[in-house]
Amino acid sequence: MPLPLFPLQTVLLPGATLPLHIFEPRYRQLTVDLITGTLPDKRFGVIALAPSFEVEVTSPDQLKPVGCAAILRQASRLPDGRFDIVTLGEQRFRLLTLDHESAPYLMGTIEWVPDTPAVIPGQRSVSDTITSLVASARAAYRRYCQAAWKQGEWDEPADDVDIAALAHLLATDCLLPLDDRQRILEETRPLHRLRMVGQLLSREAGILATLRAVPAPPADVLRQRAIEN
Repeated sequence: MPLPLFPLQTVLLPGATLPLHIFEPRYRQLTVDLITGTLPDKRFGVIALAPSFEVEVTSPDQLKPVGCAAILRQASRLPDGRFDIVTLGEQRFRLLTLDHESAPYLMGTIEWVPDTPAVIPGQRSVSDTITSLVASARAAYRRYCQAAWKQGEWDEPADDVDIAALAHLLATDCLLPLDDRQRILEETRPLHRLRMVGQLLSREAGILATLRAVPAPPADVLRQRAIEN
């Protein structure tokens, strides 16, 4: 199916909120089309840029293979025509083809990327394995957030969050490198993804403790700026 694309130097995860400041003309038009219903369901694709020497994106090779659909939740138009918008990550997609000529902004042909059923090897019961993974990942999340943020700057996901969504939500508050976030996005096995997130957050918490340094507050970091392509 066709999907308008917004390349960024970030990875959007399902269930994550992403504020954007829209200033470039092509993406102002994209925002207008989303608001007015020209584009159905207020949906567009956020996809990370791959390293490239080219300024203009004209080939799928300049983008990561998997992105995340975003739903427009809020939009405020500024007096000079720029927009401040808030989006919510929805579901993953794989980019098949890229069209940079038929619209002011990039259009892609995509296919949705669902999760695969969980298959758990070993002797322990499924329930015990899931409980152990959840506890380990949540503990790593708390260690990271306690090292990185002040009290009140983060909230742990609710206890009843679905196992398939938990890893994405745990990773949302954490400033992981782009490649690590891309690995999380592309992983379709829920339990493998949860284990991966727990390991990554444990690593980052250890780095913070060693360096005795903390990143910028989440609100400042998550206010991503639209970039010129």
